[in-house]
Amino acid sequence: MTRRLYYEDPYLREFQARVVEALTWGEAPAVVLDQTAFYPEGGGQPADRGWLNHIPVVDVQTRPEDRAVVHVLESPLPVGAEVVGRLDWDRRFDHMQQHTAQHILSQAFLRLFDAQTVGFHLGERYTTIDLDRGDLPSDAFGRAEALANQVIEENRPVRPRFVDAETLAQLSLRKPPRVEGPIRLVEVEDFDRVPCGGTHVSRTGEIGMLALVRTERYKGGYRVTFLAGRRARADYARRRELLARLGELLTCGEEEMLPRVERLLQEVKQLQAERRAWREGQVALLAQSLLAQARPLGAWQVVRHVSSDLTGEEMRKLAGLLRQHAGTLVLLGWEEEGKGRILLAAAPDVDLHMGQLIRDVLVPVGGRGGGRPEWAEGGLPRGEDLESVLEQAERRVGREERLTINE
Repeated sequence: MTRRLYYEDPYLREFQARVVEALTWGEAPAVVLDQTAFYPEGGGQPADRGWLNHIPVVDVQTRPEDRAVVHVLESPLPVGAEVVGRLDWDRRFDHMQQHTAQHILSQAFLRLFDAQTVGFHLGERYTTIDLDRGDLPSDAFGRAEALANQVIEENRPVRPRFVDAETLAQLSLRKPPRVEGPIRLVEVEDFDRVPCGGTHVSRTGEIGMLALVRTERYKGGYRVTFLAGRRARADYARRRELLARLGELLTCGEEEMLPRVERLLQEVKQLQAERRAWREGQVALLAQSLLAQARPLGAWQVVRHVSSDLTGEEMRKLAGLLRQHAGTLVLLGWEEEGKGRILLAAAPDVDLHMGQLIRDVLVPVGGRGGGRPEWAEGGLPRGEDLESVLEQAERRVGREERLTINE
């Protein structure tokens, strides 16, 4: 059994050890040491990183069958080698801050709202807890955050200890242990006591601060995302810089930002409405112009047009206006993200099936499409083929003027 030095001193950054086993973990070289300060992934907390004799430790895991701590390396080490282990201390201390903050926040939700933490994940950027209650009041998150920060500011001692089953039975715990045998408890003085095998700070003041950044419904409860310690300070600095930049853009102080942004949004909505009305007017004018240039095709007239500036929605409005005129066959094309789009529409008295016609002209060029007798849409791989495809559609109709394509 590897001696786990991080239980004895979570602040230990460097240690000496001997390689007692060399193995392969996945496809990477790995070793087991006689003792280690590297924390293996588990309990929601990621593994430590660092170096053994300048060889990077890329992962640390617990082998299920014997609980040995396996250090996954970039290059191998032989059995019997004496090594100096060094932790990536910034990563370790960050995990200690986040994990201890999680204990405090979970207890805050339990005390205030009887909401139990049923999930915990410490990620590279954020930490989350999952609560089992989905009926929390609107002010629950602010109140829990405030209580957690109060406990942090009080700089309470955080004490880990192993207890036997007899002692455990006499203690009140936030949640029961999941394993048997001697249990490691982590206690925040007069506030929280819970079984945990992770690493933690020795006093709550070392966390500095805790900030909730997002709450969302999750599996009938809530998922709460938070930042603590250095992460929270970095987020505060980023937000402060963002506010300063916004102040420069808006030419106002923080207290004026919200009303100014609200006014700007109202102006944008008004301008967008005016622009939509203007664009609709342009589409209507274009429809009149295209009808004036429509080419006769037996008993019908054909409007063929490829647009370079109208959106797909505007092209559909244009087709709708054009097909209101008796005997009109509408052949439209435009580009979307470098690919071609075509729309074929017909007035109610044109007895051609647009869905069949669009398939006939698109399939030979690798396109796809379909639709109803009076309206069909489709796409083709290249926008530059639009003109030739629409021309082919017009020729097909012209050659067989009275053909009802769905016969």
